[in-house]
Amino acid sequence: MSSLPEIAWIGLGIMGSPMTENLIKAGYHVTGYTLEQEKLERLAAAGGTVAGSVAEAVATADVVITMVPASPQVEAIAYGPDGIVENARSGALLIDMSSITPQTSIDLAQAAAARGIRVLDAPVSGGEAGAVEAVLSIMVGGEQSDFDAARPVLEALGKTIVRCGPHGAGQTVKAANQLIVAVNIQACAEAVVFLEKSGVDLAAALDVLNGGLAGSTVLTRKKDNFARRDFAPGFRIDLHHKDMGIVTDAARTVGAALPVGSLVASLVASLRAQGDGSLDHSALLRGVERLSGHPTAP
Repeated sequence: MSSLPEIAWIGLGIMGSPMTENLIKAGYHVTGYTLEQEKLERLAAAGGTVAGSVAEAVATADVVITMVPASPQVEAIAYGPDGIVENARSGALLIDMSSITPQTSIDLAQAAAARGIRVLDAPVSGGEAGAVEAVLSIMVGGEQSDFDAARPVLEALGKTIVRCGPHGAGQTVKAANQLIVAVNIQACAEAVVFLEKSGVDLAAALDVLNGGLAGSTVLTRKKDNFARRDFAPGFRIDLHHKDMGIVTDAARTVGAALPVGSLVASLVASLRAQGDGSLDHSALLRGVERLSGHPTAP
């Protein structure tokens, strides 16, 4: 009989499905729930157990992990008679890996504590590829003892796992991460259009740029998307738009100016308004192409 904690997982999207599969490969018993039947079938095929509701999934779990799009979805699955707070057992550890506002994480930790449930906010960076390869960067907020208890589980999902401070700190660091990623993608997109309009071999240029100071994980992960105009979603513009709202609001609250970040937030919002919200965030290239009169950008 396994001595590993029993895990309930809520939210089996682009990130959640491969993450649960990595836990199963590591020997954990995972019971999952999500709204999409095909995702439940995928979990069952990987060796997980399918639950019919949030309440059923979390009832006997030692660890509950959530990975849903935004604060409203976290609140929907956490609260109410069928939610996690009412149905998870006292002493359970809730790890929310969604990207939400820091205040939502703080509020959840307080509400759960009243029921004897420990909470960590643990958003991730690395996109779909990082989830599949179990090399995510995981930024955690919460008590040190809860972080220590969660580390073996998190080590099945990522490689860089850091406690950043108290409840909400993980979300604050994730907001900064999304700021950096968006600005980096926008800069790469502008460079791609500049290089192509100048007649330079794009593949050669991106290879040499990525070997110098201009190199980045963003460029490594996204250069093929740029070259092939392959914008199948690894991380959707819709979600990055949500995250840019989080970071600009949080920055305003603490009095931090984001002159470049605010501009890029507007460019992300513009791309979404033009109907590209379901595309990967590397589709910021399409916005630059439109501004440059590029013939391939409708």
